[in-house]
Amino acid sequence: MKILVSACLLGLNCRYCGGGCFDDRVVALAKEFCLIPVCPEQLGGLPTPREPDEILNGRVVSKSGIDNTEYFERGAEEVLRLAKLLGCSMAILKERSPSCGSSMVYDGTFTGRKIP
Repeated sequence: MKILVSACLLGLNCRYCGGGCFDDRVVALAKEFCLIPVCPEQLGGLPTPREPDEILNGRVVSKSGIDNTEYFERGAEEVLRLAKLLGCSMAILKERSPSCGSSMVYDGTFTGRKIP
């Protein structure tokens, strides 16, 4: 089985701050499954490191107020293209990320508050 995985969870330094967030549990899955690392933000054209982004009123904006929605949409399209091309049947994505978070992201105020 092929699993799409947020690249930062595998320790790749692609997060906004230039680091990763290595997760032993995710890496251990490589013993049984084919893991496909992706970073939608990089695939969308954003550099690393970069300013943090949060979702506000349906748009993705940087801490200084720059609208980066186009980069995030392009990155999502590229990740979807890869998932289909490679036949991924599952995804493990970084929670609270504006590009990967699914059930919880930050609220767009850059205060650390989260919204479900």
